[in-house]
Amino acid sequence: MSSSDLVAASTPGNLDEQISQLMQCKPLSKPDVRALCEKAKEILMEESNVQPVKSPVTICGDIHGQFHDLAELFRIGGQCPDTNYLFMGDYVDRGYYSVETVTLLVALKVRYPQRLTIL
Repeated sequence: MSSSDLVAASTPGNLDEQISQLMQCKPLSKPDVRALCEKAKEILMEESNVQPVKSPVTICGDIHGQFHDLAELFRIGGQCPDTNYLFMGDYVDRGYYSVETVTLLVALKVRYPQRLTIL
């Protein structure tokens, strides 16, 4: 993937479209996921191991790939960037939609790096 492809895949407008697609539990293409992961890697490499978290914050854990539970968390708690979120792990492993679940979290982290913390 070229650097221009990576930039295009991670622009806010395109990210908003990808997040909208993911919120409908529709997977992204492999190139889009790859570009998203590369951008997330850049963001996460710049963060320290100890992260300050702005309050108020909604703390979430043990999603286990349950995409619809994650969507319900956002419905009840508020959408990013209106709400700060801290995800404490166990994003995937049992749910049928594990890929969609973790991809949505990564997309939200890339789009709103200061509002979403993933451990």
